[in-house]
Amino acid sequence: MTRALFLGLLTLLASFGGAGAADRAGDFDFYVLSLTWSPSYCDYARRPDPSQCTDEPTGFVVHGLWPQYERGYPEYCESSLPRRLPSSTISGISDVIPSPGAVQYQWQKHGICAGLRPESYFSLVRRAFEGVTLPDGYVDVTTDIVSTSREIEADFIEANPGLSDRGIAVSCNREGVIEVRVCLTKRLGFRRCEEIDRRACRLPRIELPAAD
Repeated sequence: MTRALFLGLLTLLASFGGAGAADRAGDFDFYVLSLTWSPSYCDYARRPDPSQCTDEPTGFVVHGLWPQYERGYPEYCESSLPRRLPSSTISGISDVIPSPGAVQYQWQKHGICAGLRPESYFSLVRRAFEGVTLPDGYVDVTTDIVSTSREIEADFIEANPGLSDRGIAVSCNREGVIEVRVCLTKRLGFRRCEEIDRRACRLPRIELPAAD
């Protein structure tokens, strides 16, 4: 076997060995706190969770606290942590993530990747949510809001000293669901995140239904 062929085989074997390697819990660079405008989710999602879409008015709620790489993100990480959450953990975070199904899903897909036990992770979720000040215009909303992604970002930046326009993005999907995504360090300080910022909503007009 020639040296060139031997080196080629080693390269091929290495590529197969790396393919499909699972993400490791605790191995990430920063967090993204994703806040969903709950009324838009309840109005436009294909199968909204009735536990979230009650008669009680809501505004922004937590969609998830997601570990991120500088490029891409881990998911469904390998870990010895439990995959199923006890009902006490799910109910204990219901004021922040109203949908029980979302709590379980977010834990399995993203939470485990933080490398924390469930109680520590959801305590961190609460701290992250409480650490972001919601602008006054998005609290107790009784009439629809018509705005743009830039205006919404500017409102959050004004309400949160230290948050920059490169550390926040408003996302939207075809169903009309609106989210605000804030990038945080592992200690929950504001930071920049170029990849998240590039994925901002490009719609010329965004409507946030009233929280009723």
